[in-house]
Amino acid sequence: MPSALSTRVNQGSRGEPATRAGPRLDLFRFVPFRLNRLAAEVSAALSSEYRQRYGLDIPEWRVLATLGLRNEACSAQYIAHCTRTHKSTISRAVTALLTRQLVERVENKDDRREYDLRLTHKGSALYRKLIPRLLHKEREIMDCLTRQEQKDFARMLGKIEGSLDLVQTIEDAGKAGGY
Repeated sequence: MPSALSTRVNQGSRGEPATRAGPRLDLFRFVPFRLNRLAAEVSAALSSEYRQRYGLDIPEWRVLATLGLRNEACSAQYIAHCTRTHKSTISRAVTALLTRQLVERVENKDDRREYDLRLTHKGSALYRKLIPRLLHKEREIMDCLTRQEQKDFARMLGKIEGSLDLVQTIEDAGKAGGY
């Protein structure tokens, strides 16, 4: 009779039967996969609000959103860190936004060899137009949950973020140099 340990070893994730190659991972039960897929779908749903109307792609929106959240200019490196987006992707987005005059370069106070970024008046106006649309889209996405489920979901996300040492407030983001 097999022991409980040998039974677990011969099974994959969540009790799935093992294959000849070894344990099997059921991606549709694997939380990191589910979170990544969910994030991609939510991001795509939100992007419809700024892509069609304003011609912004996801990285361009991430730059605008980060700059719009802040009271002062910041570096492209800061934006890449905050948004967990590759620096070359952010660089391309910044170039496009500079061309469209939605962001501008300003001298870095601490290092005159570098520059920081901030929204132009045109960029700020666009950011302000988008916020109500995006908040409305967020409500549509979250409407499948009750108010209590939404609170519980936010609390659980916060616990996971905390366990990964992710900054959870704009105040803490400023202190930590990123989200």
